Amino acid sequence: MARALADTGAKSRSRGRWGDLRPRVISASVLAPVVLLCLWFGGLAFSLLLLVAAVGLAVEWVGMSRGRVSAMLAGVPYLVPGLAALLWLRADDMVGRGNLLFVVAIVWASDIGAYAAGRLIGGAKLAPSISPGKTRSGAAGGLVAAMLVAVAFGGGSLLGLLVAGCLGVASQAGDLLESAIKRGFGVKDSGRMIPGHGGLLDRVDGLLVAAPVAALVAMVVGRGVVLWR
Repeated sequence: MARALADTGAKSRSRGRWGDLRPRVISASVLAPVVLLCLWFGGLAFSLLLLVAAVGLAVEWVGMSRGRVSAMLAGVPYLVPGLAALLWLRADDMVGRGNLLFVVAIVWASDIGAYAAGRLIGGAKLAPSISPGKTRSGAAGGLVAAMLVAVAFGGGSLLGLLVAGCLGVASQAGDLLESAIKRGFGVKDSGRMIPGHGGLLDRVDGLLVAAPVAALVAMVVGRGVVLWR
């Protein structure tokens, strides 16, 4: 009897640990192809995607700010640089598509790696006062996943690994920043637009920070130069 109860408890904990996986996968399988297609074709398709994203993010931010003017205005320096960086990166006719795919792949890989490592390994919390659910093992898993993207894109050159590492750290920093913002607003999720993920901001928080970092790197290395070599 005791063993049966223990098995039941273990199964319950396992379901709780991975309970949000199914809606995450379903939402990602719908949204990811749309994002990738717009990114691939660029031009009007990508501009419209960013416009829709900007409107959605603005609506979520206004909702979280609860009508406070100062809080609403604070969303401008938070949201605009990331969106502008994405547009600027893709506008490079020579390598814009590849560079932005690289950035998006790193952000997604970092998110997936952190999720998987955090659930499988657990352990010490990364920043319990900001986001109690995030662990150091998850941060490490996200960083490793980001570096693997550099290997997949460019064979793992030193510069590529360095850039991927910086972007992976930036992505996780963006995640923590958004968690701190939500804590300040007193909300759990930025919205309910995406089943299993919460709001749109909950999905692009890492990208909003990683994209400006990638744009700075692109400015340093020059237009027309890939970021992973």
